[in-house]
Amino acid sequence: MKFSVAAKLLLVMVLLTSIIFIIIGGISWIMMGNLGDYATKSSMALGEEAISESTTALEDDAEIYLLRLATDQAEIADMVFERIISEMNVISSYGKELQQGTNVSAEPLYFSDEKPEKPGESAVIHIPSWVQKDEVLDEINQMSPFQSVFNPLFHANNRLTALYAASSSGAVLFFPWNPRLDENFDPRTRPWYLDALSTEGLVWSDPYVDVLGNGLTLTCSKRLSNPTSNMTWVIGSDITIETINYRIITTQLGEDGYAFLINQRGDVISRPGLTAGSTRWDESFNTENFLKGPNTDLQNITREMISGLSGVSRCHFLEGDKYIAYAPIKSVGWSIGLVLPVESVIAPAELTGNVIRNASEQTHTHIKDQMSFLHSVLIISFILLFVSIIGIAIFFSRIITDPLHLLSEGVKRIGSGDLQTTVEITSGDEFEDLAGAFNRMTFDLRNYILELRRTTAEKERFTRELEIAQGIQQSFLPDVIPDIPGIELAVFSSPALEVGGDFYDFIPVGDDEWGLVIADVSGKGVPAALFMALSRTLIRVSATWKSDPAVAITKANSLILRDSKTSMFVTLFYLVIDSQKREITYVNAGHNPPLLLTREKKNDITLLKAEGVALGIIEEIDLASVTVKLREGDLVALYTDGITEAMNEAGEEYGMDRFSEVLQRCRDNTPEKMIDEIRSSIKAFTGTTPQSDDITLILIRAGV
Repeated sequence: MKFSVAAKLLLVMVLLTSIIFIIIGGISWIMMGNLGDYATKSSMALGEEAISESTTALEDDAEIYLLRLATDQAEIADMVFERIISEMNVISSYGKELQQGTNVSAEPLYFSDEKPEKPGESAVIHIPSWVQKDEVLDEINQMSPFQSVFNPLFHANNRLTALYAASSSGAVLFFPWNPRLDENFDPRTRPWYLDALSTEGLVWSDPYVDVLGNGLTLTCSKRLSNPTSNMTWVIGSDITIETINYRIITTQLGEDGYAFLINQRGDVISRPGLTAGSTRWDESFNTENFLKGPNTDLQNITREMISGLSGVSRCHFLEGDKYIAYAPIKSVGWSIGLVLPVESVIAPAELTGNVIRNASEQTHTHIKDQMSFLHSVLIISFILLFVSIIGIAIFFSRIITDPLHLLSEGVKRIGSGDLQTTVEITSGDEFEDLAGAFNRMTFDLRNYILELRRTTAEKERFTRELEIAQGIQQSFLPDVIPDIPGIELAVFSSPALEVGGDFYDFIPVGDDEWGLVIADVSGKGVPAALFMALSRTLIRVSATWKSDPAVAITKANSLILRDSKTSMFVTLFYLVIDSQKREITYVNAGHNPPLLLTREKKNDITLLKAEGVALGIIEEIDLASVTVKLREGDLVALYTDGITEAMNEAGEEYGMDRFSEVLQRCRDNTPEKMIDEIRSSIKAFTGTTPQSDDITLILIRAGV
């Protein structure tokens, strides 16, 4: 006997529906009553348990989070104060050299009534009204070079308020220039000055009112003494309490939480709302001390803080229970504390508990209503089932074919380029899932195109930023080649990436002397460029201070090693040209030795060798200066390894032999034409292979 698909569907659906309703309906009718009561009781019990566990979990999580946050904030503050300490050590080293009579030119001096052209780059001299200017003028002139080291350090650290050096004679040099100094101000009476005199090394002051009008301030100071000249100075750097509160110990605890600092004695250094009030600069400012308060719990926490411990404690103060997380700031011996009300932690649990209780009551009422409703539904559904089955069977085939038709139309529209099309199918089965997958595919494809456009725009922006960075780096290199009598110079430099690590410099070191630097920073790209900027600045400062190449580069190595926080290093060749004596004096710090081509021996090439290691690796380096006499027509070629290590498509290096051959072949040309010949030779050798390293070349020829 043959049956149609509709008949088969009708028979199957009637049988299945009848069996399901008889079995499930009967069981459900019996069990619904018991299930409703059990569900209500279980919901209430689970709600209370969830409230208790969530409260405990929130408190535990809060303690862990607060301790981690306190430790993180302590480490951040520690880095800030470590930087200030490092800068003070730089100033201290420079000041000791000044006291020892280092030959450094005096800087222009300005008093508060003499406004310089660039106040932000100049210092101000202050002398108490009862001190005669003529008596301290020589010492002021000796202190004036502090401006040259104050200027870069101050502008490199935007947390500092002022840098200064005070003399035992009463004179003080403030940076930057400020006209608000009171004529009665005498640094010798200030606590930061007196504490530094009685302490070896760095000392941090208690909060006090700043004479410059910056409010409550902390000072890091240090004594500089020269026994041979009975000269005593005190250097200092200021940071305001406001800066500490809002830029160093800022927290993520919301409106109810805050941070504070205490020193080794339990004195409060900073906290929200700590201000000078009406206290003048010449009046003492007294801050609170947690050890002297009546709260024993807070006293115990303070003792652990000043002992350098970390932890989280709970105590009652300021009219409420509070969590206090604390961690030490090791560089200065202080401790940071984070305060958060307990109610802020458990408030979500209490709110959740009320929600759970209300939800449980609503659930109980809803279950009773639903059970009554389901009893009625079961009876009505069984009656309507047979009527509905016939209609369902008739339209079932249409239900199957319509979604397929809609999907087919959607595919055609996407194929024609309409990515905004969607297929709406609400059949509640695999066809609806397939339609959802189809719509997600369309959405993802549309987003992919938008993302591709955004990525392209972002890449263009990044390219523009690299071009700006390249321009900034190029600004560090000399704009023009100096005119040295009897010497011809030519320079070429090309980074492998948009920015690089090679650099060169021309430094005037005397009336007839010029220092020439060629250097190669380890690595390439933006990190090498940043390290290059630091190294170039420190080398230039050292070379300006020290005329002897070995002394200058040894000093530069100390500064680079002190300020460098990475494992990067720089190889360097530094020579000083004496145009009167027609000779060069050089040192080599791990760099490729330059080539010397003499006019007398045209086929010979001499390497300008000297012992030395790269800068930024070890503290003590041994450099020896070597002096070479130049004759008319002698040629010196300084270069970086980007030339000799340039590779072709086969992985072969350009090498020293090719470089030497080109130098000999075109040695009679001008230095500029020689550079063009060398560039052409390298390009012909490498072909289409991208430049793998930065290239820098300096040619020096002795003329008439």
